[in-house]
Amino acid sequence: MSVIIEKGQRLRADIIKCLYYKGVLSLTDLSKLTKKSLPLVTSVVNGLIGEGYIIEQGLAPSTGGRRASMYLLNPSHKKYIVAVAMDQLITRLTIYDLSRQEVLPIQNLDFNMSDEACDVNILIDFINESINQSKIKRSDIIGVGIGMPGFVNAEQGINSSYLFIKDGSTLREYLTKKIKLPVFIDNDSSLIALAELNFGEAVNLRDVMVVNIGWGTGLGMIVNGQLYRGSSGYAGEFSHIPLSDTNNLCSCGKRGCLEVDTSLLVMAEKAEKALAEGAESSMQELFKDKSKHHRDHFLDAVKAQDPLAISILSKAAFQIGKGLATLIHILNPECIVLSGRGAKAGKMLLPPIQQAINEFCIPRIAEQTTIKLSTLTDEAELLAAASLMVENSQFE
Repeated sequence: MSVIIEKGQRLRADIIKCLYYKGVLSLTDLSKLTKKSLPLVTSVVNGLIGEGYIIEQGLAPSTGGRRASMYLLNPSHKKYIVAVAMDQLITRLTIYDLSRQEVLPIQNLDFNMSDEACDVNILIDFINESINQSKIKRSDIIGVGIGMPGFVNAEQGINSSYLFIKDGSTLREYLTKKIKLPVFIDNDSSLIALAELNFGEAVNLRDVMVVNIGWGTGLGMIVNGQLYRGSSGYAGEFSHIPLSDTNNLCSCGKRGCLEVDTSLLVMAEKAEKALAEGAESSMQELFKDKSKHHRDHFLDAVKAQDPLAISILSKAAFQIGKGLATLIHILNPECIVLSGRGAKAGKMLLPPIQQAINEFCIPRIAEQTTIKLSTLTDEAELLAAASLMVENSQFE
């Protein structure tokens, strides 16, 4: 009997996940997606309607036969997800309902993960205070999904790069205990790839590389329609391919890594150096505004077509393209999506990346791969963090 109950709970969760990702679906759609019989799916959907998770939304467009009833997750159902998107310096948090609508404005925390004095309890206080501010009952919160940089093993719940726990607990165990809610963590670039697969430019594609252009330069790989993690969970360390033209030391402790030429942090530092050496740029005024990080001002300057900012971006994007040429030869993807905060630079990224691919890639292989800009940009990380919780919840 317990096996039957477990299978029913799994199907229940799978139906909620399908509606979360796809929006509005018929019973036939849900039967195909879950690979379960129509009567069984109908029974579970009726149960979820009774619980308030699902509502009926009219009939499908006419195709000549009987019009199917359509279903979606109930936006009024009081179930919520805390989504946390971390980079090396800034942590952002929002709370979504099951229709992916924000019910708490994005909260920001200055949190330098590379600082030796960095204390995970500051993060915990930030999450707890944000939940309290929202006035949402904890019993109505499904859990907390956190995307973060570093060598993250999602299955074990550890980050081998940041936020070390001294009491012997894993990071996930410690966060769960202190926040008093289920918590799941994953690498930010892997999650951004999932966001693109479920909501963005990789929808319905099977072999895709998603480049996360942010403080670092990350990569998430979709292979056969699923996130590829590698044998130990660390696949996709694109930023540490040794392609740098400099001998600068990378955060990983090695020299020559791609990241030392291509991260937004490095681009902003190069802009600061050029200004100090007398270069003329709109960034002279922008950088005086301390309400935003120089990285964000740099992106604003790129969008405003500031010559210095575009020159720095172009050199970094060419290096990214050089790295992608290597990956195209190995993986032969149908699509590469440029995502993360850096995607705000928009079409300015494309020419230098395409130039590098043209220069270093065999044409017969390169012409099979399209390059797309994410439309999710900043929200990709938060949507991805929420999806992490959806993937791991049984919605009991």
